[in-house]
Amino acid sequence: MISIFFVYREYSVQLTFREQWRDERLQFDDMGGQVRYLTLTDPEKNLEKPDLFFSNEKEGHFHNIIMPNVLLRYIRTEMSCTASDGYTTEDLVFFWKEGDPVQVTKNLHLPRFTLERFFTDYCTSRTNTGEYSCLKVDLLFKREFSYYLIQIYIPCCMLVIVSWVSFWLDQNAVPARVSLGVTTLLTMATQTSGINASLPPVSYTKAIDVWTGVCLTFVFGALLEFALVNYASRSDAHKKSAKEQQKKQWELEHAALEADHLEDGATTFAMVSASFFVI
Repeated sequence: MISIFFVYREYSVQLTFREQWRDERLQFDDMGGQVRYLTLTDPEKNLEKPDLFFSNEKEGHFHNIIMPNVLLRYIRTEMSCTASDGYTTEDLVFFWKEGDPVQVTKNLHLPRFTLERFFTDYCTSRTNTGEYSCLKVDLLFKREFSYYLIQIYIPCCMLVIVSWVSFWLDQNAVPARVSLGVTTLLTMATQTSGINASLPPVSYTKAIDVWTGVCLTFVFGALLEFALVNYASRSDAHKKSAKEQQKKQWELEHAALEADHLEDGATTFAMVSASFFVI
């Protein structure tokens, strides 16, 4: 295993492929021992070989070694397809080697994945042109949790905690709380976009989408909480100011009424005194 291109769902492998086949047409038992070996001038061209290729291969090449490789078949395609011009099961049938058909290098190491195990199976397909033999191997990879812990989970948790710092700031410190909330919200949105850019585009919701969505909701909730608290505090201040104005107005009206009562009492006393002197 050389590398894995997770965004495009591709991987590169270096394989050592060995095949053995049995062609009963080359048996010469009926010659009575007169012919022990069959000599050919160019066996690579004169002998019929199995028409074998990788159905989901995009690009491949043979390595140059001391002895030249023999090109059996080279197909370059961009999608997995079933061959329609090969040998049917009437001419060629593939079998896995008994025991250990697939061997993996023990010191295999990938930066983001670990090869857990693999399975071998048969994938014989039937089409309008006949039935074709096929071998299949499934590779099961496991993600390295430490990589995603450092690159995704810890930064998201830190951004959420930083956004909660605004809860301990004074509600009147509007510039500080707004700057902190908007900065963490934009940073979290950028982090989410970076995470999605490193993953393959799919039509369903992934677990990492749920995680980033919840973190983004917490950060947005912290900013929304400040807006609600600021609105509630201004409403309380407005109500308190209105009550104080009403109280002052009531006190002024009460003082005016008391002054009117005093003036009325003085006028009545003066009128009574004047009447007394006239009599």
